[in-house]
Amino acid sequence: MSPFTDTQPAVAAPQFLTPERVKITGKYSPEFAEILTPSALAFVAELHRRFDHTRRALLQRREERQREFEAGKLPDFLPETRLIREKPWTVAPIPADLQDRRVEITGPVERKMIINALNSGAKVFMADLEDSNSPTWANVVEGQRNLRDAVRRTISLSTPAKEYKLNEQTAVLMVRPRGWHLLEKHMLVDGEPVSASLFDFGLYYFHNAHELCARGTAPYFYLPKIESHLEARLWNDVFGFAQWSLKMQKCTIKATVLIETLPAAFELNEILYELREHSAGLNCGRWDYIFSYIKRLGLKPEFRLPNRAEVTMAVPFMAAYSQLVIQTCHRRGVHAIGGMAAQIPIKNDPEANEAALEKVRLDKVREAKNGHDGTWVAHPGLVPVALAVFDELMPEPNQIANKREDLTVTAEDLVRAPKGHITEEGLKLNIDVAVQYLESWLGGNGCVPIYNLMEDAATAEISRAQVWQWLHTPGTTLDDGRPVTVELYRSLVPGQLEKIKALVGEERYAAGRYLEATRLFDQLVTSPTFIEFLTVPAYEQLA
Repeated sequence: MSPFTDTQPAVAAPQFLTPERVKITGKYSPEFAEILTPSALAFVAELHRRFDHTRRALLQRREERQREFEAGKLPDFLPETRLIREKPWTVAPIPADLQDRRVEITGPVERKMIINALNSGAKVFMADLEDSNSPTWANVVEGQRNLRDAVRRTISLSTPAKEYKLNEQTAVLMVRPRGWHLLEKHMLVDGEPVSASLFDFGLYYFHNAHELCARGTAPYFYLPKIESHLEARLWNDVFGFAQWSLKMQKCTIKATVLIETLPAAFELNEILYELREHSAGLNCGRWDYIFSYIKRLGLKPEFRLPNRAEVTMAVPFMAAYSQLVIQTCHRRGVHAIGGMAAQIPIKNDPEANEAALEKVRLDKVREAKNGHDGTWVAHPGLVPVALAVFDELMPEPNQIANKREDLTVTAEDLVRAPKGHITEEGLKLNIDVAVQYLESWLGGNGCVPIYNLMEDAATAEISRAQVWQWLHTPGTTLDDGRPVTVELYRSLVPGQLEKIKALVGEERYAAGRYLEATRLFDQLVTSPTFIEFLTVPAYEQLA
């Protein structure tokens, strides 16, 4: 360096230490480096190299099946797996700490949420890296740090208002990674982005498997968006390799599969069979299931759904699906968990709050009486409501012994659409809720209270799927006789944006990403072909 200049040599920005042919493009921080260690990244890279080819082939198979549906074929039970459905067998024994799952709470992997959920009194907390988490780089990696601290019971948070720490008694921890269709664009292996499923699973398992087993539990997962038993088989292969790789064969991974796609409802036995050493049952992911019904049956007028508020668990295809989940799980010796109660307590309006809680209570009574072994809630305030119902109607840890042999569910039952109404108010509500949710998601928040419901990505998926179906299915009209057209839909958008602006305030609206969210929603609903998942194009707009 010249003695006559003040220029200092450039200091290289700190970077993650990575194995050969692995690159991290996300922002560096010393805290993130605690998670993205060379050995952890090498583990994820090995998962990618072993399993990504199969993952891609299975996604290709989804596209092929969709073309079959569009050509007129309906989903049906598979003839080639008939013996699996007919023969007597059960899954491996359920661990002691997963016997009683009467109330489970779900939420994103944000620090305060994790502490509150683990302390909520629920039996299980499903920490969500999927639909209630906007997968920004910071959210995904910080979420892994929070989970690491939760497993070790060192997680805490200090705010000006309160100190947060774990109670002595906490819920059992389960983790939901992202689905097979998603990528983690910030990690490249051999120049390719890795599967978000393998990234989420791999980091959590690598950092926490030994610690969980030392504490007398095990790594427990929820598996989303599965469409076939072959996709469950892939997870089974991943679990087997992971256990072998970390020498953890004696501490078995357990996983509950969310039945939230229409094709999966026809392969319940097969999914449980593929995961029989690792199975922790099935869960009725009701909101995504409605979305999948629209997506797979699409443009056929006989499968056109009415306003979302009318598609309840009492309508034929939803009731049939939940009954089949219960019957199948109990026959195979494992839990059938009920769906989400999205209501949240309503402050400053006791009458509305009581009505919301009563709606939750009645929903949980239906589930318990039908034979579910537990249920989901989205807010700690609903845990006591759901617990009271299951404590009264299910005094034992579960009701797997109730085989529900009285039920017969046919393929026709699983696709029978309900009658109902399509109204301008229903169309406007879909626009309103989807734009509000997408704006929040693009801003890094995937768990959003909207009109006293806790919404996640499934909400926006149903909303945009319904608008797409109504716009593209021939002969769709509102109850007043007007045809549902792009022109009608677009004429309603400005009014909904004004409503949102009045709701959130001009300052918040101006600072937000509402116009960006509106453009994305418009792209999704006017596309001539159905876009499989809104989170795929939306992810490109995230940091």
